[in-house]
Amino acid sequence: MMELKWVWFIRITVMSLLLVLGDACLEHERIALLQLKPFFNHYYELYNWDEVKVSDCCRWEGIECNTTTRRIIGLSLNSGRYDDEGWYLNASIFLPFVELKSLYMPANAIAGCIENEGFRWLSKLSNLKTLDLSGNSLKNNIMFHLSGLSSLKTLRLSGNSLEEKLLHTQDDVRKLQQLTHLEELYLDLDAFSSLTELYMSGNELKDFVIHEGCCNLKKLEVLDLSWNTFEGMLPNYLGNLNSLRELDVSGNHFSGNLTPLSNLTSLRLLSLSTNHFQIPTSLAPLANLPNLKVLYADGNKMVMKPSFHPSLPKFQLKFISLSNCITSQQLSFELLSFLYNQYDLRYVDLSENNFSGTLPVWLLENNTKLEYLILRGNAFSGLLFLPSAPNLNATLVDISDNKLQGNLSSLETLALSNKSFEGSIPMEFCNLYRLQFLDLSQNNLSGSIPSCISHPLTEHVHLHGNRLSGSLSLVFYNSSSLVTLHLSRNNLSGSIPKWIGTLSLLSVLLLKDNHLHGRISVQLCNLYSLSILDLSQNMFSGPIPSCLGNLTHTMQRNKILQHGIYELLSENDESTIFGLSKLGRFRNFYYPDSYMEEWIEFTTKSGFYSYGGYILEDMAGIDLSSNKLTGQIPPEVGNLSEIHSLNLSHNNLIGVIPSSFSKLKQLESLDLSYKNLTDEIPNQLVELNSLEVFSVAHNNLSGSIPEPKAQFGTFDETSYEGNPFLCGPMLHKICSKTDSPSTVSTASNDDEEESLLDMYVFRVSFLVSYAVMLVTTLAVLYINPYW
Repeated sequence: MMELKWVWFIRITVMSLLLVLGDACLEHERIALLQLKPFFNHYYELYNWDEVKVSDCCRWEGIECNTTTRRIIGLSLNSGRYDDEGWYLNASIFLPFVELKSLYMPANAIAGCIENEGFRWLSKLSNLKTLDLSGNSLKNNIMFHLSGLSSLKTLRLSGNSLEEKLLHTQDDVRKLQQLTHLEELYLDLDAFSSLTELYMSGNELKDFVIHEGCCNLKKLEVLDLSWNTFEGMLPNYLGNLNSLRELDVSGNHFSGNLTPLSNLTSLRLLSLSTNHFQIPTSLAPLANLPNLKVLYADGNKMVMKPSFHPSLPKFQLKFISLSNCITSQQLSFELLSFLYNQYDLRYVDLSENNFSGTLPVWLLENNTKLEYLILRGNAFSGLLFLPSAPNLNATLVDISDNKLQGNLSSLETLALSNKSFEGSIPMEFCNLYRLQFLDLSQNNLSGSIPSCISHPLTEHVHLHGNRLSGSLSLVFYNSSSLVTLHLSRNNLSGSIPKWIGTLSLLSVLLLKDNHLHGRISVQLCNLYSLSILDLSQNMFSGPIPSCLGNLTHTMQRNKILQHGIYELLSENDESTIFGLSKLGRFRNFYYPDSYMEEWIEFTTKSGFYSYGGYILEDMAGIDLSSNKLTGQIPPEVGNLSEIHSLNLSHNNLIGVIPSSFSKLKQLESLDLSYKNLTDEIPNQLVELNSLEVFSVAHNNLSGSIPEPKAQFGTFDETSYEGNPFLCGPMLHKICSKTDSPSTVSTASNDDEEESLLDMYVFRVSFLVSYAVMLVTTLAVLYINPYW
């Protein structure tokens, strides 16, 4: 019992001491840190390595301590010094840190140690598991000097001066093998390795001499020799690495065949790109690798060789890239027989190979998870047929620069914007009966729009930014599903056709910058889904239809295209598809939420903005500026409660600003400049709390400007310039009584009241004076009759 009490007493004492000591580090380790500080405090400021500011070194920047012993176990000295010529480290400074597990010193321009083989001092750190010396100026044979670190698991030496032979002798190999606990060995700028992952990319190594020693590296799973200067055949020892899962030898000068790889049955990823290998079309040397999923072999030489392996390969690839493989002759695509048995492909790039034959559409049919199919730059010919059942996972299908022909009657989306096309729109477009999305914008197309271009299923049409001419009298009248019609910046003429009112789903109508004229059709008032209307920069005349105020600007979800199929990219020089001599790219992106965003441009808030997706859904605006409109602004326009932008500037409108505009609570931009408006600015407009841009410049307005409160406190005098009869402190013009009709009226009433008061006083004063005079005269005559 007595012994138990002593145990509890000792425990409580120890706990009390720990509480008293707190998180304080050991004194001799703190002193060692202060000795290190001058060497690593140049560019990476060790701002709190200060005994006065912070006494406990466990709380210093880059320090990690053991929570029980308070000894330092982690030390980070990152990017603290830069020196063109390098400098030499006194490695013995680290000896006090006997429990150190991780030491990071990257990017410090360390060239070596002061002592010969000075890094051997670090071998006394028996607990060290991570050592980062990457991004310094160390030379070769560094592994020989670090071979005593028996507990080391991570060694980072990337970005040093490693070149020529890294391991010069068999002794070097033996020293490497002594690192029995090594898990990661970093020898490049951005990768890491170990006995399971060895990365050596991005150096200038010409030879990798491991001799027979590699036979002991049975656990090696990742080997990266990429982007060095290796040449010749693949070394035979690679075939002994039975655990290898990933092998990257890309970016070298290797040549010959792939025979050394035929037994690597654990291999999952193989990168052979940018070498001089002879890649057989059958991939016979790799046929027995059941785990192979990813193959990069771009930039080699593809050859046709007979296969001695079973016709069915054991692998099921997910990713294959065999682009730009130089061939001495045109090869038939049928020679790639291994592809017929692949059913799990996600990415296929066979571009720039001069393959002949018909387009292998069956790749999309066999591989329902295929996302990218790139076949450009080949010699595929014949008619182009797409799969009967669309692959909904396909994000990109590139068939450009081939010799294909066809009628894509099943095409639903066609986007060929900004491709420098010239000439007229081909009549072949009339055969696209299932077309829902058409974008030929930002080209140099001319002529009239074919009357048959639209179909009942067409939803979105973008033809803006061309030189299209003619009228709209017979175009789009059959497009009952039309949601977006974007024809801005063309040479279209005539008036708005009456059938426009039958497009009940039309939400966006953009006819800006054409040569359209006549009155604004009242049929527009039947478009109850219309939320964005731009008729600016035309020659429309007559009054603004008052019925426009009846539009509800219902936010339609059909502003967004609800389809995702393929993105077809085609630039077939000899193609006759659609009658174009050179067909550009047509795109249809597939998004994870199964919709493609619709984008339009609209001028508001004195700028040109793009609206798409859900932002487009929330946008509502009308732009009738730069026309020849006459008459007064209909008060009914104030009923457009959902509108965000209204621009009526640069017209011949007269009359007053309707006070009903105060109901436009969502309005962000209001431009009423350059007209002939008169009278006052309704003071009720100060209730528009969402207004960001406001202009009534260059009119004939008079009176006081609205009170500078809320949003109107943010507008400057440019909003009112060009109105000589406006007044207010902001305009540096005091409003006088004659400046405002209300003021003049008030002054007139005051003068009249003052005049009536003066007449009353005059009459009373006269009567009183007369009475006093009369009484005085009678009194005097009574006293002295003689007078």
